[in-house]
Amino acid sequence: MTLEEYQLKYTEEDAVGWDCIDENLKNIYEEQEPQHFASALPYNLGGEDPLNGISVFNSNKQDDHFHIISYGFSDLFYNEEAVNNDFSGYGFELTMRVKKQGDENIHWAMNLMNNLAKYVVSSGKWFEEFHFIPTNSPIRLDYNTDLVAIAFALDPELGAIDTPNGRLEFLQMVGITQKEYDMLLENPVTSETAKLIEVLRQDNPLLITDLDRK
Repeated sequence: MTLEEYQLKYTEEDAVGWDCIDENLKNIYEEQEPQHFASALPYNLGGEDPLNGISVFNSNKQDDHFHIISYGFSDLFYNEEAVNNDFSGYGFELTMRVKKQGDENIHWAMNLMNNLAKYVVSSGKWFEEFHFIPTNSPIRLDYNTDLVAIAFALDPELGAIDTPNGRLEFLQMVGITQKEYDMLLENPVTSETAKLIEVLRQDNPLLITDLDRK
């Protein structure tokens, strides 16, 4: 798309990248209305959360779970300077699938997403498929879980999309145990994380994070 075509198709009122994310989600969830949690105050105006918002869908595929999607790592709005960029913003949005554990508490997962966003914004570093990072505590503090780190894999359903603001991948956060994290630390290369993801995928194709997994 040329700049002229971009200017003809969109206006400054259009959420160009955001609408592309919503369209991709609609292919999976059709008319389901997600819970959407918007940032009360933009980060650049002193707000605490770098993400513009987070949407949460209910899925009964494989196991009943929450499917959580971020808005804010990619270029969400009208931006003439983004035309023909290889990547939209940082080139990704985060997702997470959390098995329903008998309560509706998903705020811990959203807080975790926002903490990762703070890391990206402050460090200038970004995440890619098969990266991994410790959470420096159990991933859910008020729950007895062995999961203490996150590995990133391409979301099995959302994949990657090309938008007028550039390409973005939907990177799914997958909870991993201390043993798995230590194994990755011993040989911190992409291929080892890929092997771990493939092992997890054998019994868990959607890579749903189960807080009770040992």
